[in-house]
Amino acid sequence: MISSSHITYYHLCHRKLWLHHHGMRMEDNSQAVAEGQLIGKSTYTRRPQRWKELELGFLKIDHYDPQTNTVREVKKSPKLEHAHVAQVKYYLYALEKRGVHGTRGLIEYPKHRRTTEVPPLTDADRREIQAWEAEVLRIVSLPQCPPLVKKSYCRSCAFRDFCFV
Repeated sequence: MISSSHITYYHLCHRKLWLHHHGMRMEDNSQAVAEGQLIGKSTYTRRPQRWKELELGFLKIDHYDPQTNTVREVKKSPKLEHAHVAQVKYYLYALEKRGVHGTRGLIEYPKHRRTTEVPPLTDADRREIQAWEAEVLRIVSLPQCPPLVKKSYCRSCAFRDFCFV
């Protein structure tokens, strides 16, 4: 089963995706991940009670408003926004597959005082997400970890030791 982490890692690093899928959980030891979790839990604490946590199989949506059909994600920095948008689109897709249509998403970056809106899915989005799923399944079924591709954000990656040590 594909989780939102699979989709996020697919957009960031195929090596990280493969390692995560094969049981490597380095996020628990990462200062950056801990900071992001703290931001997500400690900001917007006065939000209306209608924002609910929602579990859909392997997906866990931290903030969902059933009155407005809105998924909200809180992130530390917009530096990896393309992966954040993909994650929220995957949530919208999962909701749609379960009969919840017309959902939209919000990605909030409280430290940057910025919000990015993710509109309801288009047919092109749905086709793209299906392609992501197929690629994720292909990558995680590889017999060996994909080769290293150096990226600007590698130095702060929780999986760094698997690539540079």
